[in-house]
Amino acid sequence: MTQNPAVGAGAAPSTTAPLGDIRLHIGGRQKREGWMILDALPGPIVDFVGNCNDLSFLADGSCAEVYASHVLEHLGYDVELPTTLIGIYRVLKPGGRLRVAVPDLEMLCRLFINPALDGDARFQVMRMMYGGRTTPYDVHHAGLSFDFLTAYLHEVGFRDIQRVAEFGLFDDASTLRFADVPVSLNVEARK
Repeated sequence: MTQNPAVGAGAAPSTTAPLGDIRLHIGGRQKREGWMILDALPGPIVDFVGNCNDLSFLADGSCAEVYASHVLEHLGYDVELPTTLIGIYRVLKPGGRLRVAVPDLEMLCRLFINPALDGDARFQVMRMMYGGRTTPYDVHHAGLSFDFLTAYLHEVGFRDIQRVAEFGLFDDASTLRFADVPVSLNVEARK
């Protein structure tokens, strides 16, 4: 795990925020006061460069919140997704909150078979299901519905799992609409 030199190389994550107060934004594209960004690709607003399935650079209970919008679907549903959720659970302090958004597989299936959509529109829906392939990372390895995501979260130990309309935190894919239909499954859970 490397820290982006543009934001203070060498500083340990625990020195940038008090233990239990880190607000980690996985895959963030928008810098917001109080949030630290972890991304697979370096960039001027990225605090930590690395993969979300290895949060070993963070201490147990070091995060008050973790936010991941349209990230988990890029992980293999058999090993990577459960490993990542275990890591997120570990770094959250007791009572800490996970906010996660993923493409809503159920809604995308409904859109795909909607007879009002033409072939080009259905092709765009397929890309939302499987990834846009704009970078080597833009491939989806898991399709998640509320039931599937809830089962993964319960398995790890999360509680108070609920679907929400939107988070109101970042201007990102969690608010994405297609054919005037929200296509993001937004879920909050507590450790």
